[in-house]
Amino acid sequence: MTSSKVTSSQPMPTRPPRPNLVFRELRGQRSPAEFAAAVRRAAREIGERVSCDARYVGRVEAGEIRCPNYAYERVFLHMFPGRALTDLGFAPRASVRGRRAQVPGEAHGGHEPYETQDPQNTHDPFGHHEIHALHETYEESDVLRRAFMTGGGATMAAASMGQMGLAFDAAAADRPARRPGTSDVCAVEEAVRRIRLLDDRHGADGLYRRASTPLRAAYALLDAGATRQATADRLHSGAGELAISVGWLAHDSGRFDDARSHYAEALATARMTGDDGLEAHAFCNTAFLARDAGRPREAVRAAQAAQRVGRPLGSARLMSLLALREAGGWAGLADRTGCEQALVRAQTLYERGRSDADPEWMSFYGEAELEGLEAQCWSTLGDWTRAARHARRAAQLQDPHFTRNIALYTAELADDLARGGRPDEAAAAGMRVLDLLDQVQSSRIQTMLAGTARVLLPHRRASGVSGFLERHSSLPRTA
Repeated sequence: MTSSKVTSSQPMPTRPPRPNLVFRELRGQRSPAEFAAAVRRAAREIGERVSCDARYVGRVEAGEIRCPNYAYERVFLHMFPGRALTDLGFAPRASVRGRRAQVPGEAHGGHEPYETQDPQNTHDPFGHHEIHALHETYEESDVLRRAFMTGGGATMAAASMGQMGLAFDAAAADRPARRPGTSDVCAVEEAVRRIRLLDDRHGADGLYRRASTPLRAAYALLDAGATRQATADRLHSGAGELAISVGWLAHDSGRFDDARSHYAEALATARMTGDDGLEAHAFCNTAFLARDAGRPREAVRAAQAAQRVGRPLGSARLMSLLALREAGGWAGLADRTGCEQALVRAQTLYERGRSDADPEWMSFYGEAELEGLEAQCWSTLGDWTRAARHARRAAQLQDPHFTRNIALYTAELADDLARGGRPDEAAAAGMRVLDLLDQVQSSRIQTMLAGTARVLLPHRRASGVSGFLERHSSLPRTA
């Protein structure tokens, strides 16, 4: 029997999802990751912005997403002209509108749950379409709707994270006796995606402190304990991934001790639950942190540990990235042979292509990142010419969506050019980074630029160098 009082925070009765076989047939021979990339390309063709990845494609095909939001609808209809949503295997929108269980006699409101009151509102700084891209189904937790319906650019990103944290806190405080369910798991998983999206576009500074709030709430949900084992497993995995995401924000903003603590927390969670994928991810980030913190031998060992636990997962791309983490450690130890061997292994594994086994968190890892990480290795080894070549290629290859990475690779290029005796080119690259700093807030990038400026000081008479130095000196200093 259902209660006579139904609130918006109560989920609808669950029913087994019906797989979307039509959508699976439309994907054809492409892997979920390859199809997701095609969806993102199609979105850009019509001016939409969606954060489609292999997991989203899997959820559609499994029937978990019965009807896409409006942004995805426009993209899918662009990809398959002449078809309606129902021709793509989706349910009619009217049949899934809202997620409230209806009280007899109660009518739906006038707006979709994730529709803004004014669809043409040009004052929304985060962008109407981007809001929809963060809500992949009408059947998600109300926590997400409250948390993510506001936001903004580089300045508003931090405020958006703050609202997300408050929503999580409120959810945990209001329901201390209730066991966590699927909606709570979805909220944790969406928080991970949200952090990654904001970091890709704006960098870590300003996000870290606010991101720790949903992390505390996620671990409070773990303490409450889920009734179903499947829910508990997803919650542990989601909380671990959230710890890694928050750890990365600490890492990128120069808070290495905090990052180390978050990565260790994720590693402990992975080992308690036997989650090899989470453990490999935690070791991967630990290796990266150790390299940046000046502990190259620890970086090598952590990367090797990640490869041991990650090998059975069957993802060549994961093993490629882990080989690059190892290469970075060998470079820090000035072991050129060890570094080169790891780089060759990384390239060989990368060329095997994507697969269904690739983890969702690896969506950032493409050819641009491969080039960028190799540039860092050669830079550490002092081969400035080779480092600059790879850094330039990384910046050219990077998807415009990843604003932070474009700034990072260009900053790497500027530094390599400066140290390689090409001050005019270095200044030009540095200027391009400065142009991006109104969108990107990353202590890592600012530290790299400061190093480049010091190297260029003796060359201030070279073309463009004085202009770069003057503009750089006027930057507000981060705390």
